[in-house]
Amino acid sequence: MPVHEGLALHAAATGAGALGLPLLEVGTYCGRSAVLLADAARAAGIIALTVDHHRGSEEQQPGWEYHDPSVVDPEVGLMDTLPTFRRTLHRAGLEDHIVAIVGRSPQVAAVWGGPLGLVFVDGGHTDEHANADYEGWAPHVVQDGLLVIHDVFPDPADGGQAPYRIYRRALDSGAFTEVSATDSLRVLRRTGAGV
Repeated sequence: MPVHEGLALHAAATGAGALGLPLLEVGTYCGRSAVLLADAARAAGIIALTVDHHRGSEEQQPGWEYHDPSVVDPEVGLMDTLPTFRRTLHRAGLEDHIVAIVGRSPQVAAVWGGPLGLVFVDGGHTDEHANADYEGWAPHVVQDGLLVIHDVFPDPADGGQAPYRIYRRALDSGAFTEVSATDSLRVLRRTGAGV
C-alpha cells in the first residue's frame, strides 16, 4: 500500500474510532495496514481486529507476481505470514491494541455477531473472495460507520476488477455513500440499510 493510501486509511480509521466500536481488517498479509488500524484503535481506546488465514492470496502463491519465498514455511511448504505479522506488530508496539483472528474470512464472518465501526476489505481479489468478504462483513458496519475497499481500479488495465465490483455494488445498494477516494483506496460511509 502506497504511503498516501495508508495515510487515508489511517485517517478513516481515526474518524471511525470516534464511534467507539472495533475496527476490522480483512486481509492482513504481513501487517502494514494492520499497524495503521491498531494505531487508530489505540488512540480511540478501542480494539482493532484482523482476519486472515495467513496462507496468502492468489497472486502471492508460487509462480505468481507477488510471491515472496521468504514467508513460506519450510516444514509444510505453504505460505505462513503470521510470524511476520506478529513481528510487525511487536516492532510497532501495538500488540495490545489488535486481535488477530486466524481463519478464512467467510467462516469468521459467519460466526461474528457484533457491530463494527469500520471494515477494511483487502483480502482475496477474485470475485468469489471479494464478494464473500463484502457479504460477510458489510452487514456489520453500523450507521455512519465506514466500509473501506482497497485496490479499486475502474480501468481493467490498471488492476483486477473484483474490488471495483464490490465498490460499485456497495454504492448501487444505496446503503453506502462515498466519502473519499485516494488512488485505489475508497472510503464509504453507511448511510442506509442493506448491503
